[in-house]
Amino acid sequence: MNPYAAAVAAWLVPGAGHLLLGRRARGVLFCALVLISLAIGCKLHGNLYQVVPGQPLTWLATFGTMGMGLPYFALRYGLDYRGEVVAAGYEYGTAFILTAGLMNLLLVLDAWDIALGKKE
Repeated sequence: MNPYAAAVAAWLVPGAGHLLLGRRARGVLFCALVLISLAIGCKLHGNLYQVVPGQPLTWLATFGTMGMGLPYFALRYGLDYRGEVVAAGYEYGTAFILTAGLMNLLLVLDAWDIALGKKE
């Protein structure tokens, strides 16, 4: 399979790259891990990062959360999700949301390696 197609699919929908590569159990498990982490983060009212002018590190955090692909854009633009700074679990929720994005970026690289035949 084309590694670019696997990587794009893996980025857009968590686990999709592995599903396309015939790794069904991995794909379903990885999708569940990313989405459960995201759901916990949202339940705790964590921050879904976006770029803040004058705050250069928000670029990195935004890129990290965008790593979850379509779920990020669905939350940001479809549901207009915003965390609640005053919520008791805000910081923990933010960590879960950021972890979901970063985890999916690692899964994109994993799908890329499998598609290239560097990994089984």
